[in-house]
Amino acid sequence: MSAQIKSVVESLMQAFMDENGFELVDVEYVKEGSNWFLRLYADKEGGIDIDDCGRISEFLSEKLDENDPIPTAYFLEVSSPGAERPLKKVQDYYKAVGDHVFVTTYESFDGLKEFEGKLLSFDEQTIEIESGKKKHAIPFNKVASARLAIVF
Repeated sequence: MSAQIKSVVESLMQAFMDENGFELVDVEYVKEGSNWFLRLYADKEGGIDIDDCGRISEFLSEKLDENDPIPTAYFLEVSSPGAERPLKKVQDYYKAVGDHVFVTTYESFDGLKEFEGKLLSFDEQTIEIESGKKKHAIPFNKVASARLAIVF
């Protein structure tokens, strides 16, 4: 059901997001304790602010009321993906080339399942990360998760 709700929300929001210069980064529908949460993460060039989140939330609330795709009570949250933004779509990886990233894999490569460093390249088949003085070429289909990472 979670994947279906995510798909419905994405289709309800895509035109609005495009028309207003927003990027739909991710949608989550998760249960935490006894409560359900519908979370929408959005961004735009130059960053998203609280007023933008409010506009998106109002629009989504109206669309959800009209379509009623969620049968249970839930909390709606709209926010920025944050500084450690997840890399979900192919274009996210292209944008992140040159940035510091944290990547986990489904299986070990070079004896590791976690990699942190500069994303050197991405070609939809392989990601190349430089960690210290070592470079790692990781098959893209083996990436479990990836996000931007803050360097301290």
